[in-house]
Amino acid sequence: MTSVDAIEIAAIAVLCVLAIAAANTLAPRLRVAAPLLLVGVGVGVSFLPEVPEINVDPELVLIGLLPPLLYAAARAMPVMDFRRDFPAIGALSIVLVVVSSLLLGLFFTWILPDVDYALGVALGAILSPTDAVATSTIKRMGAPNRIVTVLSGESLFNDASALVVLRAAIAATGAGISFAGVAVSFLWALIGAVVVGAAVGWLISRLRARIRVPAVATAISFTTPYVAYLAGEVIGASGLVAAVAAGLMTGRTAVRHLSAAHRQSDVQNWQMVEVILEGGVFLLMGLELYTLLEDVSEAHDTWLHALWPAAAALVLALLIRWAFVTPLVWWLGRRARQVIASEPALSALREELREELPTERDGDDTAGSRLRRHLDRRLADIDYYRTEAIGSREGMVVVWGGLRGAVTLAAAQTLPADTPYRSLLILVAFFVAALSLTLQGGLMGPVLRRLHLPDQSADIRAERARLRGEMLDVAQRMLDDPAVVGADPLLAQQVRLFRELEAPDVDDDDSEIDALDRRLQTSREVRRLRRRVIDEQRRTLLVFRDRGTYSSGALTAELTKLDAQELGLRG
Repeated sequence: MTSVDAIEIAAIAVLCVLAIAAANTLAPRLRVAAPLLLVGVGVGVSFLPEVPEINVDPELVLIGLLPPLLYAAARAMPVMDFRRDFPAIGALSIVLVVVSSLLLGLFFTWILPDVDYALGVALGAILSPTDAVATSTIKRMGAPNRIVTVLSGESLFNDASALVVLRAAIAATGAGISFAGVAVSFLWALIGAVVVGAAVGWLISRLRARIRVPAVATAISFTTPYVAYLAGEVIGASGLVAAVAAGLMTGRTAVRHLSAAHRQSDVQNWQMVEVILEGGVFLLMGLELYTLLEDVSEAHDTWLHALWPAAAALVLALLIRWAFVTPLVWWLGRRARQVIASEPALSALREELREELPTERDGDDTAGSRLRRHLDRRLADIDYYRTEAIGSREGMVVVWGGLRGAVTLAAAQTLPADTPYRSLLILVAFFVAALSLTLQGGLMGPVLRRLHLPDQSADIRAERARLRGEMLDVAQRMLDDPAVVGADPLLAQQVRLFRELEAPDVDDDDSEIDALDRRLQTSREVRRLRRRVIDEQRRTLLVFRDRGTYSSGALTAELTKLDAQELGLRG
């Protein structure tokens, strides 16, 4: 590589980062999703006369970009919410992908001559998965928390499901394969990947817990998705699912094993990685359009031959999704009613245990303690299903929120070189993703407003206030404990200031907090006391998390606040 080439590559990289930053800054002001804006910028740049044809290796997206993106999304997803909605996530990410692939395969066999059913299924698998990056836009538009969880969980796993179906369909175009063989490969791709990915996530989390320098620990965390991906591929499983499993395990164990400084470093750095990689994926998607059009033209076709099949395929995919989600919503509602109906019996059993068993202490692992925790989780699940119900309106959000994105285009480019209509099929995939981002993503805000979904803001504020009260109670108990405070008169005076700081009527934005903090920093003993209080509050939050007592959003907000307080204790 000459120095001129290196300078050009550096200049292009700088321009891409600046374009991503500008798009994410302007998108909220323009009320346009940042991915859609970046695709538009990429398309415009691709038609400039001085810009060369751009051919992106699909392995760059499938191996280089997707593992860290899926890992970052998974580590931010609360395992508690994922567990509660696993039936819906599993149905959408596995069953719906298979059903969509088979039905879209029939459609493409019908409209495209010389395309057999196996190749049609392959193209159907390419168009079936929703995009984890594109789906994140729905969260910023105020969709209900449970819907965000379902759509995010679906997009984390359906990429792997679609790629397994795609590989099986491509193999079927060359030689016959058995249904049993496909089923076994499919199950192993998922189960094996979950096991190895969770193991990688747990091992690296324990390794990072032994490293004192946050920057070094974060650098090691950047290798986690790739280590999990490679481990999954080595055993013949799905590397993408392994990266997701590693992310879920890392997010679950971070609070217990990592320091506040490590966690804050992780959050900041992974947010930066997400912004850059997300933007890069969609920018590359737009930059490829001119090259795709040239390839189709050389095959004696026009872009119109790809546009109408893409539009029809997107409409059909949405209809299939609607036909699948409608009975799924009914089944979820029926299941929730059955679970809620068990509340009286579970409550009675819990009361009996409270009378018969001694008070549970932290770390207890007796059979009675485990049963009591299990009952607490079941009752918390009942509250969740009651307050976060999924009805027909929420079902429509699930249908409309299934956006296709850059994964669809990357998967299409893995089609063999001798595939009939290969260039046209890749362009069809591009148009499906572009239309989905434009129509579904662009109309997401109006759709949410038109459906008049319940406003959860008041409930969220009330729940966070209750949780804050719990944290104040923990602090009060510790400050009243002579074994903690001791008999030091100066420390007792500082404790009074500490109570003023923790008082619920003190506004977090009030400058009085800063004044009290400065006074408290003068005492080493008070800093030690505050650390003990924060540690106890964090342990209490973990108990609440294990029992499912509060929502993941409230717990995450309070844990973040505790981390900030701990990092503020200098000296």
